[in-house]
Amino acid sequence: MHYSVMKDLAIKNLNLKHDGIYVDATLGYAGHSKEILKRIKEGFLFAFDADTDALMYSRQSLLEIGSNFKLIHSNFINLKEELKKNNCESVDGFLFDLGLSSPEIDNKERGFSFMQDAILDMRMDRTANIDARYIVNNYSLEELTNIFYQYAEEARSRNIAEKIVEVRKNKEITRTLELVEVIKKAVGANYFFKKHPEREIFQALRIEVNNELKAVEVALEEAIKMLKSGGRIVVITFHSLEDRIVKNIFRKYSEVNEVFKGMPEIPEEYKPLLKIINKKPYVASKEEIEENSRSKSAKMRVVERI
Repeated sequence: MHYSVMKDLAIKNLNLKHDGIYVDATLGYAGHSKEILKRIKEGFLFAFDADTDALMYSRQSLLEIGSNFKLIHSNFINLKEELKKNNCESVDGFLFDLGLSSPEIDNKERGFSFMQDAILDMRMDRTANIDARYIVNNYSLEELTNIFYQYAEEARSRNIAEKIVEVRKNKEITRTLELVEVIKKAVGANYFFKKHPEREIFQALRIEVNNELKAVEVALEEAIKMLKSGGRIVVITFHSLEDRIVKNIFRKYSEVNEVFKGMPEIPEEYKPLLKIINKKPYVASKEEIEENSRSKSAKMRVVERI
């Protein structure tokens, strides 16, 4: 079962116009896209996903509502060029739901889960060349340490990287539970069962495999430039690294340049592009968290183009 986190709140904050052009940058299994399509009978929806399974499923789901949409098999890092190919230069609203969809996590063959045995994969786009197995077995000690430290914020990053390098000298590490065992040996049972570092290490590998943080930076910058006046961007994040990037980019475009603060007249090119709608991020309701525990870490930020 797939739940779209904070679905009603996201749709409400998009301020949908019946004839607007909207982009769901993270289609998944179309939970948000279906709600958008229902409300834009004279408009158009572009939806991106790197996962062909999600695209196939969602196409059928969306056709039951309307045909005024186009699905794009691409990571949203290519947002601008893909929309330009479709003669789309400006947009009324963007939605980014940065969580993994439940079917991706639950399908053990995808190798995202540290609780089920599978080949180390973690590619959202299964046509991509680099998977988690490649990273674990080919990245240098320094590269692995940096990934674990930056993306997992793990105190024992170097210990874990050293153990991986040691183990792979004798045998390639190919499976998820093999890697979990290596992590456990690297940190010791006490630390392992107290802190569960495998959660964050798997997150770090997934971020590296899919270039997730860079994609968020690039796509948000492009979305802001393509957003029509009065249009909105809604972003749902699931961990602090993503949320920090979103918060900082939104702040950059919503504040007056330091040089011009307090001046009676600000030159047009230095005026803020965005207005922040919610100073504090929205979080899932108690009821939603009870129904779907994955929504517990979700934060939603909303901005409007001035």
